[in-house]
Amino acid sequence: MGETGLKQGAAVRIEHDSMGEMEVPADRYWGAQTERSRRNFPIGVGREPMPEEILGAFGILKQAAAEANAQLVPERMTAEKCRIICRAAEEIRSGALREHFPLVVWQTGSGTQSNMNVNEVIANRGNELAGKRLLHPNDDVNMSQSSNDTFPTAMHIAAARALAEGVIPAAERLAAAFRKLEEENRDVLKSGRTHLQDATPIRFSQEISGWRSSLERDAEMLRQAATPLMSLALGGTAVGTGLNAPAGFDRLAAERIAALTGLPFVTAENKFHALTSRDEMVFAHGALKALACDLMKIANDIRWLASGPRLGLGEITIPENEPGSSIMPGKVNPTQCEQVTMVAARVMGNDVTVGIAASQGNFELNVFMPVCADSFLQSARLLAESMEAFRERCVTGIRPNREKMRENLNRSLMLVTALSPRIGYEAAARTAQKAHRENLSLREACVALGYLTEAEFDACFHPEEMV
Repeated sequence: MGETGLKQGAAVRIEHDSMGEMEVPADRYWGAQTERSRRNFPIGVGREPMPEEILGAFGILKQAAAEANAQLVPERMTAEKCRIICRAAEEIRSGALREHFPLVVWQTGSGTQSNMNVNEVIANRGNELAGKRLLHPNDDVNMSQSSNDTFPTAMHIAAARALAEGVIPAAERLAAAFRKLEEENRDVLKSGRTHLQDATPIRFSQEISGWRSSLERDAEMLRQAATPLMSLALGGTAVGTGLNAPAGFDRLAAERIAALTGLPFVTAENKFHALTSRDEMVFAHGALKALACDLMKIANDIRWLASGPRLGLGEITIPENEPGSSIMPGKVNPTQCEQVTMVAARVMGNDVTVGIAASQGNFELNVFMPVCADSFLQSARLLAESMEAFRERCVTGIRPNREKMRENLNRSLMLVTALSPRIGYEAAARTAQKAHRENLSLREACVALGYLTEAEFDACFHPEEMV
């Protein structure tokens, strides 16, 4: 890169780092270290880039670090340098410089090259903004930092924001949609089911309330799980000792990150833990897995209830969003339920990856951070988007098939449970067995066995009182 900006009309330019010179694309802001990583790790290129959430988090922390350094060591981080770093960092946060971050997840386990990618882009873009060679990627942009404390900090910022801004609001909106459906169906009586077998009656609204309550609990667990993510490693530098960072840098930088994000980030009390342990990510992803498990159950319930339209349960109808078969005309499938269950399966798989990655904290550093971050953020992103689509394209369109529910309820042998207090468990069981074997109604079977007269049966048999 020339003195102040990208070279025009040239395919490459020469950049250098501590290992020597490298040819770099002339129209990109990255430098020699980024280029080395780009060439050394041609794995998942174009398909598995470093997550945008991590890049945005780096933009936040680089601005915060510059502002803290400007306050603590103004002779090194001048007001001009701080201003230019902040401008370039804001462009990263906005996504305007996305094409200048070519690196993939599958790189050094500390994320060192992605940290340097950010440093180089900010330095080169900053020099262009300043119109002179003002910034050095290591000496200025990376001042008071190490890849070893910046990458785990970026992970926590990105993860906490993904929960607060994506997953939790989506879960709450889905729960609200179920609450509305619940209120609309308080008068609808249907058969309950346990073990996929007929059970005693339940109101449709009560069944929905179970789905709604699960999501509300999941949202609360996610809020609780986000709290440990608020502790940041920044200030620990290479191994947790804070070498080359001025006193108070960790606290000031965390305060600036909190101000920039609106989340209550603080500096980690123990930086040795903060660099080597990823237990907070495991804990928070566990809450994502819990949400995925509930969504799997809810989506399966809904597609079972909607099965048919003539040969299944058929107790509810769901929106018909697209043709369901290339060969069977008129077929429509529960596709939104299917996308939810596939997302849930991926999240459960990601939970295994996050756990294994977190177990690899050898001595003073975890070296599985990129895959841990990528797995976590994919889970959060997929869950948030999945719940939004599910709510908009399925849940808000659920309607009860009241006639079918009534028919199934009246045919259910488990209504015999209402007779147990009057004729006893064993007599009630014989009544249900006779009705099932001989295709009789419970009333007919009970009277035929001599347990009750027709009038006595009618007097004690009220399914609507069983809920």
